Amino acid sequence: MIEPTLQGHAGSLHVRSWEHDRPSHVVIIAHGYGEHIGRYDHVAAALRANGGAVYGLDHAGHGQSQGERALIADFENVVEDLHLLVARARDVHAGIPLVLLGHSMGGLIATRYAQRHGGELTGLVLSAPLVGNPGTGALLAMDPLPEIPIDPSVLSRDEAVQREYAGDPLIYHGGFLRVTLAAMAAALLDAALDSPRLTGPLLWQHGEADQLVPLAGSRRLIELLGNAQVTARHYPDARHEIFNEINRDEILRDTTQFISGLVEG
Repeated sequence: MIEPTLQGHAGSLHVRSWEHDRPSHVVIIAHGYGEHIGRYDHVAAALRANGGAVYGLDHAGHGQSQGERALIADFENVVEDLHLLVARARDVHAGIPLVLLGHSMGGLIATRYAQRHGGELTGLVLSAPLVGNPGTGALLAMDPLPEIPIDPSVLSRDEAVQREYAGDPLIYHGGFLRVTLAAMAAALLDAALDSPRLTGPLLWQHGEADQLVPLAGSRRLIELLGNAQVTARHYPDARHEIFNEINRDEILRDTTQFISGLVEG
């Protein structure tokens, strides 16, 4: 595992890579709101065992990257930060398929990336993506915003995951910032307006018991993606962080099988 840095729009970006001696493809991971790429070690291990060289970074204001904590003023800048990572991965592994995987807020970032730079991608995986109508508008309407952190119990049925989340010092445990919520709302609108620009294979994975980013809200955007070849996998009783759920092995198997189909096909 290599941990270099990149210079992003808000300063230094912490990068992680899980290299493979003879990869058949590359997978880029975009993590969710308030968290960091270090929480995806087990996801990267499954992707690497499936033949992938895996890369990810801490978004600006997250984890070990620079920037005010949890502050994103414009998601297009975060998309371009991710583009820097894709370019680095391409420098190391030219000419092989590249798949982008985004979870939650990372799903919004990945969606915008695919709409802007889709020609670089072989496929897209969206895990509980923050797209469509996730309820951001209701939060923005509150004045003042509630100073309530994310409740770990909505993330997973696995109590060990809940405890680790609550005790992780690299996770942002504060309330939502109005600037970030406004930027989310703008990116959600852009994703909807640009829905015809998203093409190619897409795997949408979502827990049916997700209270943080409800499945029905994400469906509002997915149903607009008429030029994409969408495969949906929904999991009864699974909460928001499907890769950290008690049936994570089943979910990761669906992910790797989808990617194998893209690479081998």
